[in-house]
Amino acid sequence: MKVILLCDVKGQGKKDQIVNVSDGFARNFLFPQKKAIPADAKATGELKSKEESKKFREEEERKAALALAEQIKDVRIEIQMGHGADGRLYGSVTAKEIAEKLSEKIGQTVDKRKLVLKDTIKAYGEYVVSVKLHSEVEGKFTVSVKE
Repeated sequence: MKVILLCDVKGQGKKDQIVNVSDGFARNFLFPQKKAIPADAKATGELKSKEESKKFREEEERKAALALAEQIKDVRIEIQMGHGADGRLYGSVTAKEIAEKLSEKIGQTVDKRKLVLKDTIKAYGEYVVSVKLHSEVEGKFTVSVKE
């Protein structure tokens, strides 16, 4: 019997997968526990529609991420930091500070966890920082640390 799984079932498959199981397993286990529904024409059509809408939504998110990456590629952020007698910074420039400045500059909130810093910024100068906007899209901008 062909069924559509409503959740992950160990040994059978993942959610929204069409699998072939024995009649007894489907009637006595999967259906009563609401873990599957019969794979008739209506349910199969709904599943295909759901998959298409998910693909469309993901493509729209990817396009929005590409547009944002294009917007931030020319952004230059300046951060003022104090220093000691030897010219070294007090502390370091954090991802939180960079995310706040970037959010102000572009007008959209950017999560600090999406910033990719190769090393901590502990000296004056210019640094190229990446921001992970989508699983396939990464934007880069410049951070300038000054006195």
